Amino acid sequence: MEGNLRWGVVTAVAPVAWGANYYVTHEFLPDGHPLYGAAIRALPAGLLLLAVGRRLPRGAWWWRSVVLGVLNMGGFFALVYVAAQRLPTSLASVVMALSPLAMALIAWGLLGERPRAGHLVGAAVGAGGVGLMLLTATTAVDPVGVLASVGAMGMSSLGYVLAKRWSAGGDGAEVDVLASTAWQLVAGGLLLLPFAVVVEGAPPVLDGRAVLGFGYVTVVATAVAFAAWFAGLRRLPAATVGLIGLLNPVTGVLLGTALSGEALGGREACGLVLVLCGVFLGRPGGKHGGKGEKARAAVKGRGMRGRVGVGGGK
Repeated sequence: MEGNLRWGVVTAVAPVAWGANYYVTHEFLPDGHPLYGAAIRALPAGLLLLAVGRRLPRGAWWWRSVVLGVLNMGGFFALVYVAAQRLPTSLASVVMALSPLAMALIAWGLLGERPRAGHLVGAAVGAGGVGLMLLTATTAVDPVGVLASVGAMGMSSLGYVLAKRWSAGGDGAEVDVLASTAWQLVAGGLLLLPFAVVVEGAPPVLDGRAVLGFGYVTVVATAVAFAAWFAGLRRLPAATVGLIGLLNPVTGVLLGTALSGEALGGREACGLVLVLCGVFLGRPGGKHGGKGEKARAAVKGRGMRGRVGVGGGK
């Protein structure tokens, strides 16, 4: 139980860093270059982790890195920017708050991690809390923005679960967290660059504030955050990790209150309490703490059977 709680704290580094990313992006980064912004965020972070891990992909991890790079990084970042341009932040955040439920259901199908009642209730309570914090009655709905936000949520949820499945090492291709995270970021960043050149033309000119902002976005909100996120995914049920991700909008709201002078009213405070209750309901530990290990063992066993049988585990 103590180990699961420790990994829960490690995993929480990611959504807290991502929540702070809203403020940094708004205050420090240049407007009008979402694709370049996503590429600058992903590629340097991937190269940094690649320099630390000093490992290149081998075997199936070449194409896996491309798939995960599109789902978790390149395609995800691009769709998030489309949603941010077409939707109020409140509505986009509420759509993304459905990610815990999507991750729980996908992990049930792909990993055999059957979500317990606490996970499902926590996902519903947490999503309701995010909605209470962020939704307003005057929100305008852009169908393209909604589709982009739903697509980003679905892509990342599938990508996170696939990363957990493939990291189990059942086909003999197990890699460490830093290496696999680096490969995904590099692949996602490289795939974004040609689209940025075609759509946005010349890259933005960065002043000192923008360089500092990208320093945070690249090192903390991407390299460190994704390494912590994928480390948690390897050791905790995907449903639990998804619920911890709800700390993302909580951090954004609290930082907006503390640094930007935004008011925290009674509705926002109630929503904050609901989100924290949702995270608590899906917390790691207790008698359910060993399910992540059991699921990884089951996936590894299926991979071994695939190598010696007809079906193939890759």
